[in-house]
Amino acid sequence: MIRLYSLFMLLDLALLVIALIDCLSAEEYAIRALPRIAWVFIILLFSPIGAIAWFVAGRPPRAVRMSNGEMWRPGSGFPEAERPRKGPVAPDDDPEFLRNLAQNLKEDESMMKRWEADLRRREDELRKRDEQQ
Repeated sequence: MIRLYSLFMLLDLALLVIALIDCLSAEEYAIRALPRIAWVFIILLFSPIGAIAWFVAGRPPRAVRMSNGEMWRPGSGFPEAERPRKGPVAPDDDPEFLRNLAQNLKEDESMMKRWEADLRRREDELRKRDEQQ
């Protein structure tokens, strides 16, 4: 029985060391889900579950060989400027929206001036009507 426990402890220690070395040697930008320091604490504090979680959810994804023989690496797709856009574009990124801002502002100002002139005209008519009575 003691041999079985010592075997499990040895396996746990080996898994912990391998996961820790793999985590510390991975590039910071490639680590998924959490920052490196969080993964180190998870691996050390929650052994062996933390080490297994690192290999499942935190480890950088591997390159995949495509059917044409080329290697595809995650993140090596489109450059940011050429990336296809999905869904609506934010207003501050939409050049059409930005062009129309100045025109809409002028239209709003002219509408406000017309309303103010109409309000002054009505007030004058009301004053004249009150003076005549």
